[in-house]
Amino acid sequence: MFKEFPLSYCSSRSVSATLSHCGRMSSMAALCVLLVAFILLTVSGNVMVCLAVCRSRRLQRVANCFVVSLAVTDLLLGLLVLPFSATVELRSGNWSLGGALCNIYISVDILLCTCSILTLLAISVDRYLAISAPLTYSQRVTRLRVALVLISIWVWSLALSFVPIHMGWNTADYHVQHLDWGIGDEDRDGRYCQFEWNNNYIVLYTLCSFYLPLLLMCGMYLCIFRVAREQVRRIRAAMPSFARSPSTAAIAREHKATVTLAAVLGAFVICWFPYFTFFTWTGIKPKRNPPNTVHSVVLWLGYFNSALNPILYPAFNRDFRRAYAELLCCRGF
Repeated sequence: MFKEFPLSYCSSRSVSATLSHCGRMSSMAALCVLLVAFILLTVSGNVMVCLAVCRSRRLQRVANCFVVSLAVTDLLLGLLVLPFSATVELRSGNWSLGGALCNIYISVDILLCTCSILTLLAISVDRYLAISAPLTYSQRVTRLRVALVLISIWVWSLALSFVPIHMGWNTADYHVQHLDWGIGDEDRDGRYCQFEWNNNYIVLYTLCSFYLPLLLMCGMYLCIFRVAREQVRRIRAAMPSFARSPSTAAIAREHKATVTLAAVLGAFVICWFPYFTFFTWTGIKPKRNPPNTVHSVVLWLGYFNSALNPILYPAFNRDFRRAYAELLCCRGF
C-alpha cells in the first residue's frame, strides 16, 4: 500500500536539507557581521569628524559648522536608524515592534536624509560666497547666520518628515499608516515597515526633498568652478607675486576646501540617486510589493554615504589628515 523509499534516498534528502540549513545560517551570520561592522564604521567615522573639527585649530572655521552638522546627521543615522534597518534586513523585511515605532523609525530616517540634502545645499551656497567674494565672506557668513541656517534646516526637515506621516498625508486614503499593528504580529498579513505613499505625494516629496535641491547644488557648483577657473587664470598671470600675496593664498585654501566638499556632494549623488529613482518609480506603480533585493541594495547604497563621508574628508584635505593623525596618536601619518 505504501511506497517504500530506499534508505539511501532518505539519507540523501536529510543531508541536503542539513547542508541547505547550514548554508542559510552561514549566510545570515556573515550578513550580520557585515552589517554590524558597517554600523560601527559609520558611527566611529563620524565621531572622528566631529572630534577633528573640535580639536584642530586649522579646522575651526565657520564653514566647518556645516561639516559638523552633516557628520552629526550621519552619526544619528548610525545610532538611531541603521540598527533597526539591519534587524529588518536580517528578518527578511518583517517588522515586530508595532506600528507606532515603525512610523517613528521611518520619520527619523526621512528626517536625517532630508537634513543631509539641505545641509549639502547650504554648503554649496557657502562655497559660492567664499569663492566669488572672498574679501566680504567673513562679513556675510557669521556664526549667528550659520546657526540660524542650521536651525532652519533641522526644523524644516522635522516638519517634512514627521508631519506628513503622522497626519496621514502620504497614504492613498489619508489615514495614518500602520496604526493597527500590534507588537509581535509581524507574521500576520506580512508586516513590512515601509513608507506608504499616494501618487501625488510621492512626486511632490521627491521633487522638493531631493531633485530640486540637487539641481540647485549642481548649478551652484558649476558657478563655483567657473569663478574658480577665472581666479586661477588671474593668479597665474600675477606670478611670481602670487607667493607673497596673503589674499591669493586664502583663495587657494578655499579652492581646496571646495574640491573636498564637491567630492562629498558627488558621493551623495552617486549613493542616493538610485534609491530616489527606485523610490519614485515604485511609488507611481498601482501595486506595491514587499521589500526585495533591489530595494535592499539601493537603500544600503544610500546608507553607505554616511560611512563614506569621513573617508573623503582626509582623502582630499590635508588638515583633516593631520587632525585624524593626532586623534589616532600617529603624528608621522
